[in-house]
Amino acid sequence: MPTTKPTNVSVDDFLATVTDDRRRTDSQAVCALLRELTGTEPRMWGASMVGFGRQPYTTADGKSHEWFAIGFAPRKAALTLYGLTYDDSNADLLARLGPHTTGKGCLYVKRFDAVDHDVLAELITRSWELNHRP
Repeated sequence: MPTTKPTNVSVDDFLATVTDDRRRTDSQAVCALLRELTGTEPRMWGASMVGFGRQPYTTADGKSHEWFAIGFAPRKAALTLYGLTYDDSNADLLARLGPHTTGKGCLYVKRFDAVDHDVLAELITRSWELNHRP
C-alpha cells in the first residue's frame, strides 16, 4: 500500500471506463453514497482505487504514510470497499448487511443491489468517523 499515491485522474472518468455494466453502475452508486455520507470529494489512489479523506498508515517497518480513510475499487470478482472492517470491527452491522465476504480491512460485495443499503450507510458512517483524520 505505501507505494500507492493519490493522483489527479478524474474519478468519474475512471469509473466510466469500467467495462462490466453492473460493476460500473455499482461503483458509481457506491461513489455517490460515499460522497453523500462523507461530504468530501473522492480522489484516485493509484490506477484503480477511489479514496475518501485521509488517515495515517504505519507499515510493519515503522514508516508512516498517508492513506485514504475509506474507499473502494471496482475489481473483476467483486466491488471491494476499504476501511470498513479493520481489526474485525463492525461485526454487528456485517451480520445484517447481506451477501458479502471480508478480508483484512476489506469488504467484498458481488452485487450492490443485494446488500442492505441502510446497513451499508451505517457501516460507512461509523467507519468514516473512526478512520478519517481531517
